[in-house]
Amino acid sequence: MNASPRNLRSRTLQHRPKTAEPLVMLTAYDAVSARIAHQAGVDLILVGDSAATTVLGYQYTREIQRDELLMLTRAVRRGAPDAVIVGDLPFGSYEYSDAEAVITARAFLEAGCDFVKLEGAGSMLPRVRAIIAANIPVIGHVGLLPQSAQAPGDLRARGRTAADAAQVLTDATALQHAGCSALVIEAVPSVVAESVYERLNIPLIGIGAGSALGGQVLVFHDLLGLSAPPLPRFVREYATLGLDATGAIRQYAADVRTRAFPSAAEEYGMPLAEREQFLQVLAGPAAVPDT
Repeated sequence: MNASPRNLRSRTLQHRPKTAEPLVMLTAYDAVSARIAHQAGVDLILVGDSAATTVLGYQYTREIQRDELLMLTRAVRRGAPDAVIVGDLPFGSYEYSDAEAVITARAFLEAGCDFVKLEGAGSMLPRVRAIIAANIPVIGHVGLLPQSAQAPGDLRARGRTAADAAQVLTDATALQHAGCSALVIEAVPSVVAESVYERLNIPLIGIGAGSALGGQVLVFHDLLGLSAPPLPRFVREYATLGLDATGAIRQYAADVRTRAFPSAAEEYGMPLAEREQFLQVLAGPAAVPDT
């Protein structure tokens, strides 16, 4: 059952029972995608830093700037006034000090977010605690951390060795103890994700982490077939809107070039008396001169 309008508050989410229906999270980056996602009944809308690659044309998510993501966040809130919105804190906007982290998180709250999300544990734990201490609920992120990627090879699954898997569990546990309301776990073997989920008391939302979790998240453009290949193996395309859009625009271009568009039905008419009067003006000495 859809949890909106906006009743997935921090404590409600934090204490959500594991027997509850899995949460549905989807990214959105503007008013249109937010409206569509909310009308479709998703529980959480993530204004993801994935906007860097899906919308703004950057190569990596770490390239998006704070002000760019804030602008998109405000658009999402306008498109879905009643939705529960999570804002990604972009790379470079929170890592350097607790004060900076709180200022950035507060800016996203003011832009319309109900939660903020940031990547990593370890040195990021003080940032998480500082933001939560400022009464701003946080969703953590473990496993693959896209903001750390600086080359295509960096975007690979995590937790595939015993030591790396143990580190994912350690990070997730530390983020729960720091007060996170929920966690996203990305691109890890399902056995690792399930082990983390069994040991946590807060929701674990997966992306490329198997099905036995407290929810799932996908990227709007990936789900709808709007992203360019190659796609991550965990993506399922539920539509082919990219192909549909290309075909529609190709047909529009052909209709323009053959003058099939616009048709008479798509033109504006003019009352007959006004038309006759206008034609008389054109035929008379006061006609508008040619330019």
